[in-house]
Amino acid sequence: MRMITRMLLCLVAALSVVAAGGCAIGFLGAGLAQNFEYQKLVEVLPRYEGLEHRTVAVIVDADLATLYEYPTLCDTVAAGVTKKLGDKISGIRLLSQRYIRNWQFATPQWNALPYGDIARQLNVDRVLLIDIQEFRLHPRGNRWMWDGECVAMVGIIERDNIEPDELAENFQVTARFPKLKELDRQGASEEAIKTGLYVEFIKRVAWLFYPHLQPKYPDQYKPDLDRDNTDIEI
Repeated sequence: MRMITRMLLCLVAALSVVAAGGCAIGFLGAGLAQNFEYQKLVEVLPRYEGLEHRTVAVIVDADLATLYEYPTLCDTVAAGVTKKLGDKISGIRLLSQRYIRNWQFATPQWNALPYGDIARQLNVDRVLLIDIQEFRLHPRGNRWMWDGECVAMVGIIERDNIEPDELAENFQVTARFPKLKELDRQGASEEAIKTGLYVEFIKRVAWLFYPHLQPKYPDQYKPDLDRDNTDIEI
């Protein structure tokens, strides 16, 4: 049904182009085919598949300067990734964020512990360690424009690994929001940009761990033609 809806919407778009420009009817087929191609989604496989039927803790860390400016950053990302994984991965058992926050408070130097000790103290099979290296809402040196970016290292600790104090996998994740260029402060609020960047980053981190759909042509894709799909890149 979703595919048929997308085809009909693309047909309407193509007919509009023909009517507006007075082009020959031969352009209709080409326009329809092109718009349909732009709306294609492709399945992307997970980069890491070791979370099914495992106990998992999601831990987020950032430097003090970033936390001073965005004090809810770590809690927001941790809660969002935890929910995404719980919704999408079969048999996963996620440690509650309240328990993890209490453990972090009781262990002030937790991020200096060997990786294996972190997994053992939390008593989980896997730890997702999200180290946020940059979080900004503006271009550097220009606070009048919106250009949000979040960059992080996502590491996986395996308690049963032969080398538990080494990361089993390590990924770099970058998210940007908004995709509109030259959007100034009058065009959107800070809260809207921050929320959009949170959503985009959480989604990209979670995508490392389960199959998902992404547009084949992200720059040409029109999300308003595909509202039924809530787990694709927009």
